[in-house]
Amino acid sequence: MGVKAFADTNVVLYLLSDDARKAECVEALLPSCLIGVQVLNEIANVARRKFGMSWTETNRFLYLVRTLCPPCPLTIETHERARIVAERYGLSFFDALIVAAALLGRCDTLYSEDMQHGLLIDRQLRICNPFRKE
Repeated sequence: MGVKAFADTNVVLYLLSDDARKAECVEALLPSCLIGVQVLNEIANVARRKFGMSWTETNRFLYLVRTLCPPCPLTIETHERARIVAERYGLSFFDALIVAAALLGRCDTLYSEDMQHGLLIDRQLRICNPFRKE
């Protein structure tokens, strides 16, 4: 079955950016990714507050994202796993929620621009900055 990936909020939001190179990269990645409900929550917040999108525009964008990437639920199990991950790896709790959802979704890659590139979490999930030039 190949690599199962998960996309962080900061990666998905490049679909709304003026950076054509990054937007194209994200368009290519997303069909192979899962996302979490936490990612959807953060997208809704940024779309409304930072981009000034109407609720209609925000809802359309969220629908597009959910169509491209199946969402993993935010559950008490996600919360419990996030607390452990945050403590063990020194991540913010909100980043740990995303990591926990990726772990519970049995992903082995988490695309994120602002977490530590190359970090391996619980011998399962590798964080990868998809825009980084090696």
